[in-house]
Amino acid sequence: MSEPLIVGLVSISDRASTGVYEDKGIPALQDWLTSALTSPWRPETRLIADDRPTIEKTLIELVDTVGCHLVLTTGGTGPALRDVTPEATLAVADKEMPGFGEEMRRISLNFVPTAILSRQVAVIRQQALIINLPGQPKSIKETLEGVRAADGTVSHVGIFAAVPYCIDLIGGPYVETNEAVIKVFRPKSAIRPQ
Repeated sequence: MSEPLIVGLVSISDRASTGVYEDKGIPALQDWLTSALTSPWRPETRLIADDRPTIEKTLIELVDTVGCHLVLTTGGTGPALRDVTPEATLAVADKEMPGFGEEMRRISLNFVPTAILSRQVAVIRQQALIINLPGQPKSIKETLEGVRAADGTVSHVGIFAAVPYCIDLIGGPYVETNEAVIKVFRPKSAIRPQ
């Protein structure tokens, strides 16, 4: 049995964190990961305010103390004054992974022209990949899984196709997926026999 993937799921919202409304980010992430991953995994969830010191402290704790291999945040990536998730994420980074943010915006532009207002980033901190995802459950799914044509075929691959190989490269567990949800891409030399 392989080592389980530890995934930090962080929903960043002033109102949801104080109980003004129900958080939809963490349930959307858990549902998608449950349908997508065939390898063992376990979530570490955090519902926090849209506050830079709190976001930074939470990301550091999930990577340095809990040992997450992957951290997915949702919320706080727009242009509003309270949206500080990208700044907090970059502040705790060892390396920036700009391709993820570029591709997330490109995927979302298939649906809404306001996708260009999104400031999502992805970074490496120690042995973990941290990705800022959109705030809406529908957008989370589209970004991770990709764009599907009317017949169900994938017309624009989602960002999660590259996540398992990135985790391989930074020393994390080997992650496999349900190909009906998202087909992982690895170079032939990096594919392990089933």
